[in-house]
Amino acid sequence: MSFLLPKLTCKKEVDQAIKTVAEKVLVLRFGRDNDAVCLQLDDILAKTAHDLSKMAVIYLVDVNNVPVYTQYFDISYIPSTVFFFNGQHMKVDYGSPDHTKFVGSFKTKQDFIDLIEVIYRGAMRGKLIVRSPIDPNNIPKYDLLYQGI
Repeated sequence: MSFLLPKLTCKKEVDQAIKTVAEKVLVLRFGRDNDAVCLQLDDILAKTAHDLSKMAVIYLVDVNNVPVYTQYFDISYIPSTVFFFNGQHMKVDYGSPDHTKFVGSFKTKQDFIDLIEVIYRGAMRGKLIVRSPIDPNNIPKYDLLYQGI
């Protein structure tokens, strides 16, 4: 389903999207087109893109094409989904140590829709971090790896 969503292929395109998407949540899915979990997430994103078109813009970013952002957001697990609003990085408290990105695929379309609505409403009120509406059982668990410390 990744062919249904627009792709950003270089750092300049990602920068442009972050700067120009206004009054909507910018969703950047970092991953690979041939990864099974990425394809599962892309299916959910593609099916919800039209329903969320008034609140969100969704782009796919290949981690191999944009190593600067892959390193900046510490994307060691794919897929990882990062959110912005009016050029500002939006953080979400998922009940895990990392609030900068959602790692893995959403279990259901409704989980993703609920998350976008919460981020959008919080951002419209000026918040930079919101609490995740997703059931903690539906959030993938992973261990953070700190290398070189």
